[in-house]
Amino acid sequence: MFIEGYSSRGFTISGDLVVGPCAVLPRTILQWNVGSYRDISHESLSLFRLLEPQIEILVLGTGDRVERLHPAMLKHMRESGIAVEVQDTPNACATFNFLTSEKRVAAAGLIPPRGTYKGM
Repeated sequence: MFIEGYSSRGFTISGDLVVGPCAVLPRTILQWNVGSYRDISHESLSLFRLLEPQIEILVLGTGDRVERLHPAMLKHMRESGIAVEVQDTPNACATFNFLTSEKRVAAAGLIPPRGTYKGM
């Protein structure tokens, strides 16, 4: 998976247009049922904990800015053996691409930023 670009409507990932928030997994892309960073919860993160093989790192893109997530959620992910990086979405896209280029088992939860289209 490679994130080629993003806009306020969604993402271009490995040649496919994905509308809205999405979960980028090692072998697939899914719609992610969050409207904003406020909707990121234990439940919405459970998808990432259920993957086999387990991911090493989850990159969360929270939109235009880095948003603070509840520490208990992040702790629960770490206790599950998954490191979490919370970043603004443009940086999260770049981080995910770097991690996958380094052959790391990574996933991303991405919320589109409000800006215009940007290629990576």
